[in-house]
Amino acid sequence: MVAVTKAFGDLAAFSRIPEPVLAALAKADPKKLAEFAAALPKDVKEATKGMAEVKKEIAAVAKAAAATQVVTSPVSADDTIAYATVTFDSSTLSARQANEVAAIITHANTSTLVVGGAGAILDSAGAGPDSSQGIGILVAIIILLLAFGSLIAAGLPIVVAITGLVAGQLLVLVVARFTDVASFAPTLAAMIGLGVGIDYALFIMNRFNQGVRSGMAPKDAAITAVGTAGKAVAFAGSTVIVALLGMFVLRINFFNGLALAAATAVLMVMLSALWMLPALLSLLGAHSLGLRMPWARHPKAFDPAASRWNSYGALLQRRPLIPAVLALLVVGVLAFPAASMTMGFPDDSSAAVGSPQRVGFDLLAKGFGPGVNGPFFIAVQTPEDHDFAALEKVIKALEATPGVTQTIPSSGMMPILKLDPAIFGSGGTVTSVIVQPSSAPSDPATTKLLDVIRTETAPRLLADTGTQIYVGGTQAVAEDFTAELTAALPVFLLLVVGLGFVALMLLFHSLVIPLTAAITSLLSFAGALGVTVAVFQFGIADSILGVTGTGPILPFLPIMVFAILFGLSMDYQVFLVSRMREEWEASHDNARAVRLGLAGSGRVVALAATIMTSVFLSFVPTPLDTIKLFGVALASAVLIDAFIVRLVLVPSLMSLFGRANWWMPRWLGRFLPNIRLE
Repeated sequence: MVAVTKAFGDLAAFSRIPEPVLAALAKADPKKLAEFAAALPKDVKEATKGMAEVKKEIAAVAKAAAATQVVTSPVSADDTIAYATVTFDSSTLSARQANEVAAIITHANTSTLVVGGAGAILDSAGAGPDSSQGIGILVAIIILLLAFGSLIAAGLPIVVAITGLVAGQLLVLVVARFTDVASFAPTLAAMIGLGVGIDYALFIMNRFNQGVRSGMAPKDAAITAVGTAGKAVAFAGSTVIVALLGMFVLRINFFNGLALAAATAVLMVMLSALWMLPALLSLLGAHSLGLRMPWARHPKAFDPAASRWNSYGALLQRRPLIPAVLALLVVGVLAFPAASMTMGFPDDSSAAVGSPQRVGFDLLAKGFGPGVNGPFFIAVQTPEDHDFAALEKVIKALEATPGVTQTIPSSGMMPILKLDPAIFGSGGTVTSVIVQPSSAPSDPATTKLLDVIRTETAPRLLADTGTQIYVGGTQAVAEDFTAELTAALPVFLLLVVGLGFVALMLLFHSLVIPLTAAITSLLSFAGALGVTVAVFQFGIADSILGVTGTGPILPFLPIMVFAILFGLSMDYQVFLVSRMREEWEASHDNARAVRLGLAGSGRVVALAATIMTSVFLSFVPTPLDTIKLFGVALASAVLIDAFIVRLVLVPSLMSLFGRANWWMPRWLGRFLPNIRLE
């Protein structure tokens, strides 16, 4: 028997069939047994070989399952850190619900358990009602009260600005019905609208006050104010709107919504200052300056030649080169950090220490590597349907790229992936791979890895396999966004600065004045960027301003700040130089024109800049990091532009240039219209 079974290979194994199995076979249907026997391999060795292949495939799948567990496990290798994903049944949650989620995470912490979190829901937790606008308005009232010495006069610009702001906010909602508007756009529009709205009303109110103090009837003073300062407000507001709408040349929908929201807010507060304030001044008459404070009950007639600002102008003109050089040095020092600016989208590493977001970020980095907080998402398009061989080459190439910790799926998972052709989607050629860098999202090494994948790994895969890969993810989006802005920035700057130059040339019939305004605006912009980088990237004075962490600068901040700043700096330039031109045409004495221009508008520019700065800074305490960033950037921009550039550098340069300030080629002057604001 043994000899016979050996002759037939492993038939001996069949002779050891258990009794219960033999009994079951005896009861089976002979026809079915015959069909089953016919389907069996005729050679027992062939059957044994098939079983070995099955065992091999099972072992490969088991190994792949172990590899899957390694890269997808929610528990760290040392079993001390774990994470879970929570999915809500609604795409948006209320502030109360967000606070409840944050409270659950906070209260889960014990002496032996540390719990953190991440997600947009936590970013909106703790927001609550925003009282920052109220703080800015309160500061503005105090400044206006000190400036005019009248409760009524201090209140009128506030009432006018708030009226325009409400109308602007309602109009922003209308705009949002027709185009995409960022969630922070209404707050940004409110910040800009409130600041410029109070300033515009202040300029008209100041001219009205000067007229009344000079002996004019209140109604005549109101007409004169709207016919002089009002025209300057219309010009300045239009400049801001044009600068904002200039962002449409970038051809990025994100900027279109922001530009429209901010421009509509500026438009409504400008119209409110031009229409509502003159009407109120005419209705109230002499009562517009009523309820005077003790220090202002006996106002004196306004005499520019006897003012302190005239003396200040004379001081600058003693040695105009010295204040000009000092102003340039100060702006240069402030702008220096901008050379080290890193642009990107901040992650939770910049959240406040101890906050759920920061705790969650640090725990994930500690347990799963720093790159887990900022993975790349690779879209893979294979040349053929369900091309697992090409996909495997892509994964192995990514795994071999220096700076990559792991991929999901990994090459070890391929036996399991091959069991599911659906991973290529309905088209059969597109799938995805997640790449985890070995560095943190904001680390320069991550940016370098992105560049290597795009410029080395991707071209090599395309040449070898015909497979195309496209890299996405937070860092990739930031890099692409920055590249798009960098490419479009020259066109934007040329358009905005060019239009500003042409507008000032038409207004003042000069080439030097608009050129000076354009260049000094760029200096103010550089200084504002330097301050912003110093605070948000280097952490200088961050605790004073309530900044909880440092990180990269938002890619869209520089271009937004420039659009807003250029318009505001043109405002101050117009108000200062328009009074200077008025004196120049009367006396043709450049030194006198500069001094009396400062005397007539220097005080109101300083007041306006102080109010606008206080309004912008009042938004810094907000929990929204984007608004906090804009608040510091715009406040520093206004401070630098008004107090260093417009009130020191520009008068000093104009004193140095002398009569050249007002030079215009005769052939060009004959074609230019004669526009008068003051």
